[in-house]
Amino acid sequence: MNITFRQLKIFEAVARQLSFTRAAAELHLTQPAVSMQVKQLEQEAGVPLLEQLGKRIHLTEAGAEMHRYARAISTLLTEAEQVFGEMKGLKRGRLNITVASTANYFVPRLWATFRVRHPDVTVSLDVTNRAGLIRALAENQTDLVIMGQPPEDMDLVAESFMPNPLVVIAPPTHPLASAKNISPQRLQGETFLMREPGSGTRSLTERVFAEKGLDASTPIEMSSTEAIKQGVEAGLGLALLSVHTLEMELALQRLVVLDVEGFPVLRDWYIVHRAGKRLSAVAQAFRDFILQETTAIVHVPQV
Repeated sequence: MNITFRQLKIFEAVARQLSFTRAAAELHLTQPAVSMQVKQLEQEAGVPLLEQLGKRIHLTEAGAEMHRYARAISTLLTEAEQVFGEMKGLKRGRLNITVASTANYFVPRLWATFRVRHPDVTVSLDVTNRAGLIRALAENQTDLVIMGQPPEDMDLVAESFMPNPLVVIAPPTHPLASAKNISPQRLQGETFLMREPGSGTRSLTERVFAEKGLDASTPIEMSSTEAIKQGVEAGLGLALLSVHTLEMELALQRLVVLDVEGFPVLRDWYIVHRAGKRLSAVAQAFRDFILQETTAIVHVPQV
């Protein structure tokens, strides 16, 4: 097949967006130009890659295969560009980082320090939930991921770099706010505020509850950690959150950490990438920075 990289790049955008219009906007091309390149690719492949049902575009089986090859080829070319750039002594670089939404409470401070030392490096920072983190790793869409517990069913390199204590929080007016050595069973029947399914915080909360013999069968679901903190402050219920998300609220005494037996639950933060992935010089430098200097920059609130 006489396929060009331009055709693959355009097709990858259409396949990902499932829209000629959005792909054209992303690539700064006209829609007819995008349609023509996809049509030429289909002619070279000899099979339909897309089908339109009503107003929606769908990938055919062949189109899904072509999309997989297009992503793989794009990744290899990017790696080649990085390798040859480093061989030429290139100092500039770009870093793609994907982080858990909870980690976004401290990652900007780390990035700010790193950038002072490497001012010519640019970064793309994607903040997402656990499902998005796993997707980014599975599809090799990012250089490095910062997350809680890494998935065990993927071939990854995961290195812990900082403790991640999990605590039960309440408003200062809660009846248990000043109690000591609270039995976990005393929390039974309390309403808990939780993240949405697919969130790492939600999965972790459910695992901890199972370990402690607690039942959160009727939680209030909220789409962000900030919404949970505000809900707890308003008296809607309790929550289990990383202490890294609570620095301001604890300092201002808007929230309190309950003295529950068996808490804090100690977990770790990890920096993760695909096993076998060839890290660029910039990605390697940022990984080393995270592993060696995080605890000197990020303060873990004492509870």
